[in-house]
Amino acid sequence: MIKTVKLLLILFFSALLASCQKTKHETEIAGETQGTTYSVKVVLDNTPVTASQIQSEVQAALAKIDASMSNYRDDSEISHINAQENSDWIAVSPEIMQLLRITYTVHQKTNGCYDLTIKPLFDLWGFSKHENRVPSQKEIAALLPLIGMSQLEIDPTENRIRKKNPKLKIDLSSIGQGYSVGVVAGRLEALGIKNYLVEIGGEMQVKGRKADGGHWRVGILAPKPLTMEVQRVVDVKQQSGMAVMTAGTYRNFFEEKGKSYSHILNPKTGSPVTHHLLSVTVMHESANWAEAWDTALLCVGEQEAARIAEAENLKVLLVYNKDGKLTEYMSKAFTAAQ
Repeated sequence: MIKTVKLLLILFFSALLASCQKTKHETEIAGETQGTTYSVKVVLDNTPVTASQIQSEVQAALAKIDASMSNYRDDSEISHINAQENSDWIAVSPEIMQLLRITYTVHQKTNGCYDLTIKPLFDLWGFSKHENRVPSQKEIAALLPLIGMSQLEIDPTENRIRKKNPKLKIDLSSIGQGYSVGVVAGRLEALGIKNYLVEIGGEMQVKGRKADGGHWRVGILAPKPLTMEVQRVVDVKQQSGMAVMTAGTYRNFFEEKGKSYSHILNPKTGSPVTHHLLSVTVMHESANWAEAWDTALLCVGEQEAARIAEAENLKVLLVYNKDGKLTEYMSKAFTAAQ
């Protein structure tokens, strides 16, 4: 499961530990997963857990998620769901049901702009396999009847779903890495680790403090192609746990005949969005909600994203193009958290 838009650069601004500091240090593990990389930093203190145990737990958690939600594995749970082309009830795991309930809410709050059933259009434009092309309006029109979460019925009580349109396909990639971050964080806490930073493909969750007692810090990249310029550095002051997720239009796009096409598709038109919003960063106590909201707000554009952020009391940073200049909008909740 790959979320290709990653604007979030994790900046480990860790102070150099003094040589005499024996009891507190940061242990880091890293690896590859879901077509990207992961990094985990933990402050073990006197916790009786080794780095190898942590890595084993992390890899086991990520492997389980991949087996459930990967669009690139024919044997995954989501692939089996997509292959079932009828309107019978389909049993789903509690994990997938949890994500569906969140995305249903965000779908409604964004007037349908955030939609997990957009997979056929995503495939048509070539974003799924990086084989990009501009499809004809006829091709797009043929797929629009297959798009819409209103055609997906969910039954949370029985953990089952039903496709009102048998051809409906679900893509969890817009929320999958955020979910993975949250699961890994949960595994760390189960091991008794209270201070950590989890990052997967640029999406992150932190809790507690660094080994030197300072805040975990996150650098948000400026939405400029082919650069690593930092737009803003954020100190995560909340010790009880905070996810920081960023989505943007400029990382996964292609150009044809002088025009750029973003991977953020409007499910109503079947084409990439054309507004001026370039990136959305969301800070939220839940990694799942943060991941859903960043993509959803990126879909609706800067004005509607700002309205929703205030209405839902979300911690949101928007970066958009205004008269050729990068312009920021910080929600009241985001500003208060700084």
